[in-house]
Amino acid sequence: MDQLNLGIGTRLQHTHYGQGVITGIRYATYLITFLNHGTREIDKNDPNLDEIIPDNVTEEIETHSDIEQSLLKILRLWNGFSEIVPLGDKWKGGTMILQPADRSQKPKEVPLEVFFHKIVMLRDRLRVLEQQVNAHKQLSDEDKVNLQQYITRIYGTLTTFNVLFRNKEQWFVGEKGAGE
Repeated sequence: MDQLNLGIGTRLQHTHYGQGVITGIRYATYLITFLNHGTREIDKNDPNLDEIIPDNVTEEIETHSDIEQSLLKILRLWNGFSEIVPLGDKWKGGTMILQPADRSQKPKEVPLEVFFHKIVMLRDRLRVLEQQVNAHKQLSDEDKVNLQQYITRIYGTLTTFNVLFRNKEQWFVGEKGAGE
């Protein structure tokens, strides 16, 4: 399978996650939405991936642009929908306390579940932004790559919060982790 030519809308089979569709493209990874496992970030060279080539499909019946339009419509429809991401067990019921340097001022307490939910929403919105950049018709490929690199650096900045996630596959991954 030639991973460099796969685009948004390409159907794939993964040994562990089953069938899915590419919904986003990064420099070294694909964002793939699987039927039973939600959206996962998978390395482009993952040997567990195989392209699904449907029988009896011609360009007249189905084009990648038609698939792309359908996916974009679905993404816009479900824009507020996000996968359920569990908080690490040791953080459940915890509180984040922001103590001002001036001890005469009252500290701000935030339940970790609320803070974690905001981090997950931020991640999901970055993913949607990334998909919109990749699907944008007026941006050149060079502009898309430049914006994608900037988004990847944002993910890298957010890796500090990975400690809150229960599952490692849901962590933020920056430039260093993208090639690993």
